[in-house]
Amino acid sequence: MRVRLQGIVLTLVALLVFGLGIPLAISIAAGAQQDLFLDRLTDTARFASLAQRPLLDNKPYLIEPDVRRYTEVYGVQVVVVDQDGKPVVTALGPAAARIDLQDERISDPVDEALAGRRSQPAGVLMPWDSTPLVLAEPVLADGEVRGAVLTVSATDSERAAVLWWWLLLAAGGILAFVVALAVAIPVVRWILKPVKRLDDATGALVASVVSGREAEPVGEGGGPPELRQLGRSFDRMAESVSGALAAQRAFVADASHQLRNPLTALKIRLGNLDGHVDDEPAAADLEAARVDAGRLHQILDGLLSMARAEASGGELDPVVLDEVVAERVADWSVVGEARDVRLVVDTAGDGARVRVPPRGAETILDALLDNALKFTASGTEIRIAVERDGDRVRLSVRDHGPGLPPEELDRALDRFWRSPAHQNVPGSGLGLAIVSELTAHSDGELTLDLPEGGGLRIAMTFPAA
Repeated sequence: MRVRLQGIVLTLVALLVFGLGIPLAISIAAGAQQDLFLDRLTDTARFASLAQRPLLDNKPYLIEPDVRRYTEVYGVQVVVVDQDGKPVVTALGPAAARIDLQDERISDPVDEALAGRRSQPAGVLMPWDSTPLVLAEPVLADGEVRGAVLTVSATDSERAAVLWWWLLLAAGGILAFVVALAVAIPVVRWILKPVKRLDDATGALVASVVSGREAEPVGEGGGPPELRQLGRSFDRMAESVSGALAAQRAFVADASHQLRNPLTALKIRLGNLDGHVDDEPAAADLEAARVDAGRLHQILDGLLSMARAEASGGELDPVVLDEVVAERVADWSVVGEARDVRLVVDTAGDGARVRVPPRGAETILDALLDNALKFTASGTEIRIAVERDGDRVRLSVRDHGPGLPPEELDRALDRFWRSPAHQNVPGSGLGLAIVSELTAHSDGELTLDLPEGGGLRIAMTFPAA
Protein backbone atom coordinates (compact mmCIF):
# COMPACT_ATOMS: atom_id res chain seq x y z
CA MET A 1 0.00 0.00 0.00
CA ARG A 2 2.90 2.34 0.72
CA VAL A 3 4.21 1.79 -2.81
CA ARG A 4 0.79 2.50 -4.29
CA LEU A 5 0.38 5.74 -2.33
CA GLN A 6 3.86 6.90 -3.24
CA GLY A 7 3.13 5.97 -6.84
CA ILE A 8 -0.04 8.07 -6.76
CA VAL A 9 1.85 11.07 -5.34
CA LEU A 10 4.64 10.77 -7.90
CA THR A 11 2.11 10.29 -10.70
CA LEU A 12 0.33 13.48 -9.69
CA VAL A 13 3.65 15.32 -9.54
CA ALA A 14 4.56 13.91 -12.95
CA LEU A 15 1.25 15.05 -14.40
CA LEU A 16 1.80 18.49 -12.88
CA VAL A 17 5.38 18.71 -14.17
CA PHE A 18 4.49 17.52 -17.65
CA GLY A 19 1.23 19.44 -17.70
CA LEU A 20 3.04 22.70 -16.93
CA GLY A 21 6.54 21.97 -18.20
CA ILE A 22 5.69 20.88 -21.74
CA PRO A 23 3.47 23.91 -22.54
CA LEU A 24 6.09 26.18 -20.93
CA ALA A 25 8.87 24.60 -22.99
CA ILE A 26 6.84 25.02 -26.17
CA SER A 27 6.03 28.59 -25.17
CA ILE A 28 9.74 29.36 -24.69
CA ALA A 29 10.57 27.91 -28.11
CA ALA A 30 7.68 29.79 -29.72
CA GLY A 31 8.73 33.01 -28.01
CA ALA A 32 12.30 32.65 -29.27
CA GLN A 33 11.01 31.94 -32.76
CA GLN A 34 8.68 34.96 -32.63
CA ASP A 35 11.45 37.31 -31.41
CA LEU A 36 13.80 36.14 -34.14
CA PHE A 37 11.07 36.40 -36.78
CA LEU A 38 10.08 39.95 -35.81
CA ASP A 39 13.70 41.10 -35.63
CA ARG A 40 14.57 39.67 -39.06
CA LEU A 41 11.27 40.80 -40.57
CA THR A 42 11.98 44.37 -39.51
CA ASP A 43 15.45 44.27 -41.09
CA THR A 44 14.16 42.62 -44.25
CA ALA A 45 11.38 45.21 -44.61
CA ARG A 46 13.93 48.00 -44.11
CA PHE A 47 16.11 46.65 -46.91
CA ALA A 48 13.03 46.29 -49.10
CA SER A 49 12.31 49.98 -48.52
CA LEU A 50 15.94 50.94 -49.25
CA ALA A 51 15.96 48.90 -52.46
CA GLN A 52 13.03 50.76 -54.09
CA ARG A 53 15.03 53.61 -55.72
CA PRO A 54 18.10 51.54 -56.73
CA LEU A 55 15.88 49.01 -58.52
CA LEU A 56 13.79 51.72 -60.21
CA ASP A 57 16.97 53.46 -61.42
CA ASN A 58 18.57 50.12 -62.27
CA LYS A 59 21.42 50.95 -59.89
CA PRO A 60 21.30 48.07 -57.34
CA TYR A 61 24.95 48.64 -56.42
CA LEU A 62 23.82 51.69 -54.44
CA ILE A 63 22.39 49.43 -51.72
CA GLU A 64 25.24 46.93 -51.76
CA PRO A 65 27.40 48.65 -49.05
CA ASP A 66 24.53 48.64 -46.57
CA VAL A 67 23.78 45.01 -47.30
CA ARG A 68 27.38 43.90 -46.91
CA ARG A 69 27.83 45.88 -43.72
CA TYR A 70 24.69 44.30 -42.24
CA THR A 71 25.93 40.84 -43.15
CA GLU A 72 29.34 41.48 -41.61
CA VAL A 73 27.81 42.69 -38.34
CA TYR A 74 24.97 40.18 -37.90
CA GLY A 75 26.07 37.27 -40.06
CA VAL A 76 22.72 37.26 -41.90
CA GLN A 77 22.83 36.43 -45.59
CA VAL A 78 21.01 38.97 -47.75
CA VAL A 79 20.08 38.67 -51.42
CA VAL A 80 18.24 41.26 -53.51
CA VAL A 81 16.49 39.93 -56.63
CA ASP A 82 14.76 41.78 -59.43
CA GLN A 83 11.21 41.16 -60.55
CA ASP A 84 12.41 38.22 -62.66
CA GLY A 85 13.92 36.51 -59.61
CA LYS A 86 17.53 37.09 -60.66
CA PRO A 87 19.94 38.16 -57.88
CA VAL A 88 21.30 41.65 -58.32
CA VAL A 89 22.87 42.13 -54.88
CA THR A 90 24.34 39.29 -52.80
CA ALA A 91 25.98 39.38 -49.39
CA LEU A 92 26.80 36.00 -47.85
CA GLY A 93 27.73 35.42 -44.26
CA PRO A 94 31.00 33.79 -43.24
CA ALA A 95 29.33 30.43 -42.57
CA ALA A 96 27.68 30.14 -45.99
CA ALA A 97 29.19 29.33 -49.34
CA ARG A 98 26.32 30.55 -51.41
CA ILE A 99 22.53 30.55 -51.53
CA ASP A 100 20.84 28.11 -53.87
CA LEU A 101 17.81 29.95 -55.20
CA GLN A 102 16.53 26.67 -56.62
CA ASP A 103 16.15 25.19 -53.15
CA GLU A 104 12.46 25.00 -52.24
CA ARG A 105 13.18 26.53 -48.84
CA ILE A 106 14.58 29.58 -50.69
CA SER A 107 12.57 29.68 -53.89
CA ASP A 108 9.14 29.40 -52.26
CA PRO A 109 9.49 32.52 -50.06
CA VAL A 110 10.98 34.43 -53.03
CA ASP A 111 8.06 33.46 -55.25
CA GLU A 112 5.66 34.51 -52.51
CA ALA A 113 7.38 37.90 -52.20
CA LEU A 114 7.43 38.47 -56.00
CA ALA A 115 3.71 37.77 -55.93
CA GLY A 116 3.30 40.63 -53.50
CA ARG A 117 2.76 38.54 -50.35
CA ARG A 118 4.67 39.15 -47.15
CA SER A 119 6.43 36.53 -45.02
CA GLN A 120 4.48 34.62 -42.42
CA PRO A 121 5.78 33.26 -39.07
CA ALA A 122 7.36 29.83 -39.29
CA GLY A 123 6.80 26.92 -36.87
CA VAL A 124 8.13 26.55 -33.35
CA LEU A 125 11.92 26.75 -33.05
CA MET A 126 13.10 23.34 -31.83
CA PRO A 127 16.68 22.80 -30.57
CA TRP A 128 17.25 19.86 -32.93
CA ASP A 129 15.97 21.67 -36.04
CA SER A 130 18.90 23.38 -37.79
CA THR A 131 16.78 24.81 -40.62
CA PRO A 132 17.66 28.50 -41.10
CA LEU A 133 15.04 31.24 -40.96
CA VAL A 134 14.22 32.37 -44.50
CA LEU A 135 12.29 35.61 -45.04
CA ALA A 136 11.46 37.42 -48.26
CA GLU A 137 9.83 40.84 -48.57
CA PRO A 138 8.57 42.40 -51.80
CA VAL A 139 10.12 45.64 -53.08
CA LEU A 140 7.15 47.83 -54.02
CA ALA A 141 7.19 51.01 -56.08
CA ASP A 142 3.89 52.72 -56.84
CA GLY A 143 2.07 49.51 -55.89
CA GLU A 144 4.08 47.43 -58.36
CA VAL A 145 6.51 44.68 -57.32
CA ARG A 146 10.00 45.60 -58.56
CA GLY A 147 11.87 42.81 -56.83
CA ALA A 148 12.35 41.16 -53.45
CA VAL A 149 14.78 41.12 -50.54
CA LEU A 150 15.73 37.70 -49.17
CA THR A 151 17.34 37.13 -45.77
CA VAL A 152 18.65 33.78 -44.53
CA SER A 153 19.40 33.72 -40.78
CA ALA A 154 21.13 30.93 -38.87
CA THR A 155 19.30 29.86 -35.69
CA ASP A 156 22.22 28.35 -33.77
CA SER A 157 22.31 30.86 -30.91
CA GLU A 158 18.52 30.90 -30.52
CA ARG A 159 18.35 27.10 -30.53
CA ALA A 160 21.12 26.95 -27.94
CA ALA A 161 19.22 29.40 -25.74
CA VAL A 162 16.05 27.34 -26.08
CA LEU A 163 18.00 24.18 -25.23
CA TRP A 164 19.42 25.77 -22.07
CA TRP A 165 15.95 26.84 -21.02
CA TRP A 166 14.68 23.32 -21.61
CA LEU A 167 17.52 21.85 -19.58
CA LEU A 168 16.67 24.28 -16.80
CA LEU A 169 13.03 23.16 -16.94
CA ALA A 170 14.11 19.50 -16.90
CA ALA A 171 16.31 20.15 -13.86
CA GLY A 172 13.35 21.85 -12.19
CA GLY A 173 11.15 18.85 -12.97
CA ILE A 174 13.71 16.44 -11.54
CA LEU A 175 14.05 18.64 -8.48
CA ALA A 176 10.26 18.62 -8.11
CA PHE A 177 10.29 14.81 -8.26
CA VAL A 178 13.02 14.62 -5.63
CA VAL A 179 11.22 17.07 -3.35
CA ALA A 180 7.91 15.23 -3.88
CA LEU A 181 9.57 11.92 -3.08
CA ALA A 182 11.27 13.36 0.00
CA VAL A 183 7.94 14.74 1.20
CA ALA A 184 5.83 11.76 0.12
CA ILE A 185 7.85 9.10 1.97
CA PRO A 186 7.41 10.52 5.50
CA VAL A 187 3.82 11.61 4.78
CA VAL A 188 2.87 8.16 3.46
CA ARG A 189 4.59 6.52 6.43
CA TRP A 190 2.70 8.84 8.76
CA ILE A 191 -0.59 7.95 7.06
CA LEU A 192 0.08 4.20 6.97
CA LYS A 193 1.58 3.88 10.45
CA PRO A 194 -1.86 3.25 12.04
CA VAL A 195 -2.70 0.84 9.20
CA LYS A 196 0.49 -1.12 9.89
CA ARG A 197 -0.34 -1.24 13.59
CA LEU A 198 -3.87 -2.39 12.78
CA ASP A 199 -2.53 -5.12 10.50
CA ASP A 200 -0.13 -6.33 13.18
CA ALA A 201 -2.88 -6.14 15.80
CA THR A 202 -5.24 -8.14 13.58
CA GLY A 203 -2.65 -10.88 13.22
CA ALA A 204 -2.00 -10.78 16.96
CA LEU A 205 -5.74 -11.01 17.62
CA VAL A 206 -6.05 -14.05 15.37
CA ALA A 207 -3.05 -15.60 17.11
CA SER A 208 -4.60 -14.86 20.49
CA VAL A 209 -7.81 -16.59 19.43
CA VAL A 210 -5.79 -19.66 18.48
CA SER A 211 -3.18 -19.63 21.20
CA GLY A 212 -4.93 -17.86 24.03
CA ARG A 213 -2.20 -15.20 24.26
CA GLU A 214 -3.31 -11.69 25.00
CA ALA A 215 -3.09 -9.34 22.00
CA GLU A 216 -1.32 -6.05 22.50
CA PRO A 217 -3.47 -2.93 21.99
CA VAL A 218 -2.98 -0.75 18.94
CA GLY A 219 -2.81 2.38 21.08
CA GLU A 220 -2.88 5.96 19.95
CA GLY A 221 0.42 6.29 18.11
CA GLY A 222 0.56 8.71 15.18
CA GLY A 223 -1.30 9.11 11.93
CA PRO A 224 -4.45 10.86 10.74
CA PRO A 225 -7.20 11.40 13.35
CA GLU A 226 -9.60 9.10 11.49
CA LEU A 227 -7.16 6.19 11.60
CA ARG A 228 -6.35 6.85 15.25
CA GLN A 229 -10.08 6.65 16.00
CA LEU A 230 -10.22 3.39 14.03
CA GLY A 231 -7.36 2.07 16.18
CA ARG A 232 -9.24 2.93 19.37
CA SER A 233 -12.36 1.21 18.06
CA PHE A 234 -10.28 -1.84 17.16
CA ASP A 235 -8.83 -1.96 20.67
CA ARG A 236 -12.32 -1.95 22.16
CA MET A 237 -13.43 -4.70 19.79
CA ALA A 238 -10.32 -6.80 20.49
CA GLU A 239 -10.82 -6.37 24.22
CA SER A 240 -14.44 -7.52 23.92
CA VAL A 241 -13.51 -10.54 21.77
CA SER A 242 -10.64 -11.52 24.06
CA GLY A 243 -12.85 -11.14 27.10
CA ALA A 244 -15.61 -13.25 25.57
CA LEU A 245 -13.16 -15.98 24.57
CA ALA A 246 -11.51 -15.96 27.98
CA ALA A 247 -14.91 -16.18 29.67
CA GLN A 248 -15.91 -19.05 27.39
CA ARG A 249 -12.71 -20.99 28.11
CA ALA A 250 -13.01 -20.31 31.82
CA PHE A 251 -16.60 -21.51 31.79
CA VAL A 252 -15.69 -24.76 30.02
CA ALA A 253 -12.79 -25.39 32.38
CA ASP A 254 -14.78 -24.49 35.51
CA ALA A 255 -17.85 -26.44 34.45
CA SER A 256 -15.77 -29.49 33.59
CA HIS A 257 -13.88 -29.28 36.87
CA GLN A 258 -16.96 -28.64 39.01
CA LEU A 259 -18.97 -31.44 37.42
CA ARG A 260 -16.29 -34.02 38.05
CA ASN A 261 -16.85 -34.09 41.82
CA PRO A 262 -20.59 -34.84 41.75
CA LEU A 263 -20.04 -37.23 38.87
CA THR A 264 -17.38 -39.07 40.84
CA ALA A 265 -19.76 -39.25 43.81
CA LEU A 266 -22.48 -40.57 41.50
CA LYS A 267 -20.16 -43.29 40.21
CA ILE A 268 -19.31 -44.28 43.79
CA ARG A 269 -22.98 -44.45 44.72
CA LEU A 270 -23.72 -46.57 41.66
CA GLY A 271 -20.82 -48.85 42.60
CA ASN A 272 -22.20 -49.19 46.14
CA LEU A 273 -25.41 -50.56 44.69
CA ASP A 274 -23.66 -53.67 43.38
CA GLY A 275 -25.13 -56.74 45.06
CA HIS A 276 -28.09 -54.82 46.42
CA VAL A 277 -30.22 -54.93 43.29
CA ASP A 278 -31.81 -58.35 42.84
CA ASP A 279 -34.27 -57.49 40.09
CA GLU A 280 -32.75 -58.35 36.69
CA PRO A 281 -34.19 -55.35 34.76
CA ALA A 282 -33.11 -53.02 37.56
CA ALA A 283 -29.61 -54.55 37.50
CA ALA A 284 -29.45 -53.94 33.75
CA ASP A 285 -30.46 -50.32 34.25
CA LEU A 286 -27.83 -49.97 36.96
CA GLU A 287 -25.14 -51.24 34.62
CA ALA A 288 -26.30 -48.88 31.86
CA ALA A 289 -26.18 -45.98 34.32
CA ARG A 290 -22.64 -46.91 35.31
CA VAL A 291 -21.61 -47.03 31.62
CA ASP A 292 -23.21 -43.63 30.95
CA ALA A 293 -21.55 -42.16 34.03
CA GLY A 294 -18.17 -43.46 32.84
CA ARG A 295 -18.77 -41.99 29.40
CA LEU A 296 -19.80 -38.66 30.91
CA HIS A 297 -16.67 -38.70 33.05
CA GLN A 298 -14.59 -39.29 29.91
CA ILE A 299 -16.29 -36.39 28.14
CA LEU A 300 -15.61 -34.07 31.07
CA ASP A 301 -11.96 -35.11 31.08
CA GLY A 302 -11.80 -34.33 27.36
CA LEU A 303 -13.44 -30.93 27.86
CA LEU A 304 -11.03 -30.10 30.63
CA SER A 305 -8.07 -31.13 28.46
CA MET A 306 -9.45 -29.03 25.59
CA ALA A 307 -9.84 -26.01 27.87
CA ARG A 308 -6.27 -26.43 29.06
CA ALA A 309 -5.06 -26.78 25.47
CA GLU A 310 -6.88 -23.61 24.42
CA ALA A 311 -5.46 -21.72 27.39
CA SER A 312 -1.92 -22.97 26.86
CA GLY A 313 -0.67 -19.67 25.41
CA GLY A 314 2.40 -17.85 26.59
CA GLU A 315 5.94 -19.13 26.57
CA LEU A 316 6.74 -22.39 24.80
CA ASP A 317 9.11 -24.90 26.35
CA PRO A 318 11.84 -26.56 24.26
CA VAL A 319 11.72 -30.35 24.47
CA VAL A 320 13.77 -33.16 22.90
CA LEU A 321 11.15 -34.93 20.85
CA ASP A 322 13.00 -38.27 20.73
CA GLU A 323 13.07 -38.43 24.52
CA VAL A 324 9.37 -37.64 24.87
CA VAL A 325 8.48 -40.26 22.25
CA ALA A 326 10.58 -42.90 24.02
CA GLU A 327 8.99 -42.07 27.38
CA ARG A 328 5.39 -42.17 26.17
CA VAL A 329 5.90 -45.29 24.04
CA ALA A 330 7.35 -47.08 27.06
CA ASP A 331 4.19 -46.31 29.06
CA TRP A 332 1.77 -47.19 26.25
CA SER A 333 3.58 -50.39 25.33
CA VAL A 334 1.85 -52.08 28.26
CA VAL A 335 -1.53 -51.30 26.71
CA GLY A 336 -0.24 -52.38 23.29
CA GLU A 337 0.97 -55.74 24.62
CA ALA A 338 -2.41 -56.34 26.24
CA ARG A 339 -4.04 -55.82 22.84
CA ASP A 340 -1.31 -57.63 20.86
CA VAL A 341 -0.25 -54.42 19.10
CA ARG A 342 3.40 -53.51 18.67
CA LEU A 343 4.56 -49.89 19.03
CA VAL A 344 7.48 -49.30 16.66
CA VAL A 345 9.59 -46.15 17.03
CA ASP A 346 11.52 -44.82 14.05
CA THR A 347 13.70 -41.81 14.97
CA ALA A 348 17.00 -40.42 13.77
CA GLY A 349 18.21 -40.00 17.33
CA ASP A 350 19.72 -36.58 16.58
CA GLY A 351 18.11 -34.86 19.56
CA ALA A 352 15.72 -32.73 17.52
CA ARG A 353 14.14 -30.07 19.74
CA VAL A 354 10.80 -28.35 19.28
CA ARG A 355 8.99 -25.66 21.27
CA VAL A 356 5.58 -26.69 22.62
CA PRO A 357 3.35 -25.63 25.52
CA PRO A 358 4.18 -27.20 28.89
CA ARG A 359 3.40 -30.93 28.76
CA GLY A 360 2.13 -30.33 25.23
CA ALA A 361 4.23 -33.04 23.55
CA GLU A 362 3.12 -35.64 26.11
CA THR A 363 -0.53 -34.67 25.67
CA ILE A 364 -0.24 -34.91 21.88
CA LEU A 365 1.36 -38.36 21.99
CA ASP A 366 -1.09 -39.66 24.60
CA ALA A 367 -4.05 -38.56 22.49
CA LEU A 368 -2.63 -40.01 19.27
CA LEU A 369 -1.53 -43.32 20.81
CA ASP A 370 -4.85 -43.73 22.62
CA ASN A 371 -6.69 -43.04 19.37
CA ALA A 372 -4.46 -45.44 17.39
CA LEU A 373 -4.79 -48.28 19.91
CA LYS A 374 -8.58 -48.02 19.78
CA PHE A 375 -8.69 -48.77 16.05
CA THR A 376 -5.61 -50.91 15.37
CA ALA A 377 -6.41 -54.63 15.08
CA SER A 378 -4.53 -57.29 17.03
CA GLY A 379 -1.36 -58.62 15.44
CA THR A 380 -0.52 -55.32 13.72
CA GLU A 381 1.67 -52.37 14.66
CA ILE A 382 1.63 -48.64 15.30
CA ARG A 383 4.60 -46.75 13.91
CA ILE A 384 5.80 -43.53 15.53
CA ALA A 385 8.35 -41.60 13.44
CA VAL A 386 10.41 -38.48 14.13
CA GLU A 387 12.13 -36.93 11.10
CA ARG A 388 14.11 -33.75 10.65
CA ASP A 389 14.10 -31.79 7.39
CA GLY A 390 16.25 -28.67 7.62
CA ASP A 391 14.66 -26.35 10.14
CA ARG A 392 11.47 -28.44 10.45
CA VAL A 393 10.77 -31.50 12.61
CA ARG A 394 8.04 -33.96 11.65
CA LEU A 395 6.27 -36.26 14.12
CA SER A 396 3.91 -38.85 12.69
CA VAL A 397 1.80 -41.68 14.16
CA ARG A 398 0.52 -44.30 11.73
CA ASP A 399 -1.90 -47.08 12.68
CA HIS A 400 -3.27 -50.06 10.74
CA GLY A 401 -6.91 -49.60 11.60
CA PRO A 402 -9.88 -49.11 9.27
CA GLY A 403 -8.91 -45.50 8.58
CA LEU A 404 -11.41 -42.92 7.33
CA PRO A 405 -13.09 -42.25 4.01
CA PRO A 406 -11.25 -39.46 2.13
CA GLU A 407 -14.23 -37.14 2.38
CA GLU A 408 -14.17 -37.38 6.21
CA LEU A 409 -10.51 -36.37 6.71
CA ASP A 410 -11.34 -32.67 6.88
CA ARG A 411 -13.94 -33.24 9.60
CA ALA A 412 -11.78 -35.48 11.77
CA LEU A 413 -10.40 -32.46 13.66
CA ASP A 414 -13.82 -31.08 14.60
CA ARG A 415 -14.79 -31.21 18.24
CA PHE A 416 -17.08 -34.11 19.27
CA TRP A 417 -17.13 -35.37 15.67
CA ARG A 418 -16.96 -39.10 15.21
CA SER A 419 -17.17 -41.10 12.04
CA PRO A 420 -20.53 -42.88 11.61
CA ALA A 421 -18.56 -46.14 11.21
CA HIS A 422 -16.95 -45.74 14.66
CA GLN A 423 -19.89 -44.81 16.86
CA ASN A 424 -19.50 -47.98 18.91
CA VAL A 425 -15.86 -47.19 19.81
CA PRO A 426 -15.45 -45.52 23.22
CA GLY A 427 -14.32 -41.93 23.13
CA SER A 428 -15.46 -38.31 23.31
CA GLY A 429 -14.38 -37.10 19.87
CA LEU A 430 -12.03 -34.51 21.38
CA GLY A 431 -8.65 -36.22 21.02
CA LEU A 432 -7.69 -34.92 17.58
CA ALA A 433 -9.19 -31.52 18.36
CA ILE A 434 -6.85 -31.23 21.38
CA VAL A 435 -3.90 -32.29 19.21
CA SER A 436 -4.86 -29.65 16.63
CA GLU A 437 -5.02 -26.90 19.28
CA LEU A 438 -1.64 -27.78 20.77
CA THR A 439 -0.05 -28.03 17.32
CA ALA A 440 -1.39 -24.59 16.41
CA HIS A 441 -0.04 -23.15 19.67
CA SER A 442 3.38 -24.53 18.72
CA ASP A 443 3.27 -22.85 15.28
CA GLY A 444 3.08 -26.27 13.70
CA GLU A 445 1.00 -27.84 10.97
CA LEU A 446 -1.16 -30.95 11.27
CA THR A 447 -2.13 -33.20 8.36
CA LEU A 448 -4.08 -36.43 8.01
CA ASP A 449 -3.59 -38.86 5.14
CA LEU A 450 -4.39 -42.44 4.17
CA PRO A 451 -1.12 -44.33 3.54
CA GLU A 452 -0.80 -47.39 1.35
CA GLY A 453 -1.63 -50.58 3.21
CA GLY A 454 -4.56 -49.07 5.09
CA GLY A 455 -4.89 -47.23 8.34
CA LEU A 456 -4.53 -43.54 9.14
CA ARG A 457 -1.41 -41.41 9.47
CA ILE A 458 -1.44 -38.21 11.52
CA ALA A 459 1.60 -35.99 11.00
CA MET A 460 2.64 -32.75 12.72
CA THR A 461 5.43 -30.50 11.48
CA PHE A 462 7.05 -28.13 14.00
CA PRO A 463 9.78 -25.50 13.63
CA ALA A 464 13.04 -26.81 15.05
CA ALA A 465 14.05 -25.07 18.26
